[in-house]
Amino acid sequence: MKYKLLDLRPFLLAGYLLFMLSCGQEKTSDQNTINSTTTEVKKQVNPFPFYKDISVRPGLNFEVLSWGKGVDSLGGYLILMSDSARNDFKSFSNERKGIITDAWNMDLDNDGNPELYIELLNEQDQLDLNVFEYSRNSFQKITFPGLSSRMKKNYAGKDKFTIKNGELYRSFPMVKPEDSTQKASVITLQYKLSGNSFSVDEVEELND
Repeated sequence: MKYKLLDLRPFLLAGYLLFMLSCGQEKTSDQNTINSTTTEVKKQVNPFPFYKDISVRPGLNFEVLSWGKGVDSLGGYLILMSDSARNDFKSFSNERKGIITDAWNMDLDNDGNPELYIELLNEQDQLDLNVFEYSRNSFQKITFPGLSSRMKKNYAGKDKFTIKNGELYRSFPMVKPEDSTQKASVITLQYKLSGNSFSVDEVEELND
């Protein structure tokens, strides 16, 4: 009995096509996984409660960011200095008691060295400032003065710091618990800086 030889070429071609299709599906699956991972990274929430990039002049920037887990008013903050013109990069970290609400730079004493002002709000709705001057390639802390004992008697927070014509001001209402019907007066203080030391003067209420 004679047997016919089967032509195996159609079967081999079908097997090859199935193999290539399987490989293509695996690559598509892997690509979908990569795309999904990339999307998840892009959607990651900013881990820093506060971040601000402050440009002092072209090439010189200060970045301020805060961090902390648990109680919002406790944690730390970091100042990153980038001077791309001089290839100079510095960092400074400090603990904080309060929530950072703003940050800005000034040169209040006009000595050519930028000062960084970190505004912090505590649980009593009271503001404070942490001030640092960047000079001689380092951050120099400048003590910001507190309120006088006379002002503390009728002080209940709700401060507001204002910069007007290159000058720094702080205003807040003076409460009078003994007479709730009387409208609280607003105290305005002007701060001046000389030799890394602040002086304070009481001025009339600012007009916007």
